[in-house]
Amino acid sequence: MSENENEANLESLGQAGAAVNKTIQFLLEKNCDEMAIASALLGGALGLLAHALDDAAIVRVLENAIASVKAGELRRITETK
Repeated sequence: MSENENEANLESLGQAGAAVNKTIQFLLEKNCDEMAIASALLGGALGLLAHALDDAAIVRVLENAIASVKAGELRRITETK
């Protein structure tokens, strides 16, 4: 991947992340249940991954996520907010 492609991907990631964060905040302000929001986001993310990756690659993404949870990385993120 070229440096320009990497920069474009980081910019896209930043834009997507900001949009997701705004959507989450909006739904919380509308008193939507946190588990419902998280479940909907996870389902949507998995559907999007299914368009871009094969099943084995999706499993690797999920295994990385599980490893992050087991390592306590998500707790460290929430504790700093």
